[in-house]
Amino acid sequence: MRHLRLAALSPLAAVLLLSACGTAPTPEVPAAPQPSAMHAQLLEDVRILSADDMQGRDTGAAGGAMARAYIVGRLEALGVAAPPMGREQPWEMQGRTREGPKTFNGVNVLGVIPGTRVANRYIVVTAHYDHVGVSDGQVYNGADDNASGVATMLALAADLKRQAPEHSVLIVALDGEERGLLGARHFVEAPPVPLESLAMNLNFDMTARAETDGKLWVTGTHQHPGFRPLLEALPANGAVALAFGKDTPQDTGEDNWVNASDHAAFHRAQVPFLYLGVNYHPDYHRPSDDFVTITPSVFISATELSIASFRALDRGLDR
Repeated sequence: MRHLRLAALSPLAAVLLLSACGTAPTPEVPAAPQPSAMHAQLLEDVRILSADDMQGRDTGAAGGAMARAYIVGRLEALGVAAPPMGREQPWEMQGRTREGPKTFNGVNVLGVIPGTRVANRYIVVTAHYDHVGVSDGQVYNGADDNASGVATMLALAADLKRQAPEHSVLIVALDGEERGLLGARHFVEAPPVPLESLAMNLNFDMTARAETDGKLWVTGTHQHPGFRPLLEALPANGAVALAFGKDTPQDTGEDNWVNASDHAAFHRAQVPFLYLGVNYHPDYHRPSDDFVTITPSVFISATELSIASFRALDRGLDR
């Protein structure tokens, strides 16, 4: 920190004063920018959840249980309370595998953060923590799909604990997405609060690799056009900007994401939804979807933009 007397002078005047005193000025070298605690934790969450020892986080497998325990611990450390029904929501449902139908036992992880303005209406923030496990001896670590979305959700939860939301928020780490949206389907069938009290679902799935096109896609404004004005004024964050689409009848096949992730279960239950995620990339659903493929600055920008999107929706809903 500069001395107070010199701080009031222009840089040129300070140099002249020091020279007159016979002391050569020492040029200031700007300190290298340090990542914030939030940024460091964001990257650490992805690294841990996509590590080899998680064994691809398959539903019902030991790796999935390890990931769930980690998420529970993070919510506890953040001080995010459990809803009255409890921290965990177990379920048993028939899902899909390469070999055919199979019964899976999964567990959703729940947290609740009370709102300050509309406490009886809930924004459900979701991200699935499962991935596809191990196949042919290769671990599918799913760093972007969807350790990244869980990390973004945890960063949002931390932000909401620093500054309370206007609506109450349910933080939900869903299991069984890769097996047919099983955890999301169970959640809307047995929600911890009445279904009609859900203002919307905001789903994070693959939020890290926006360098593909520089976009964090927002899907669902075609179905719910009132959301778009709340978000379209948000500026880009670094190299990442919001883009709207992949939700119209003209978007077909892999270009239509209305049913591509857990938000589809909310959509079918007539709960308004938005999905935030990046475009497909060459590591999607491959063993190469590893932590080392994530560009930290891009992921940080996408997460900060995701948090800004939540805040804009929270301010604008129920006005």
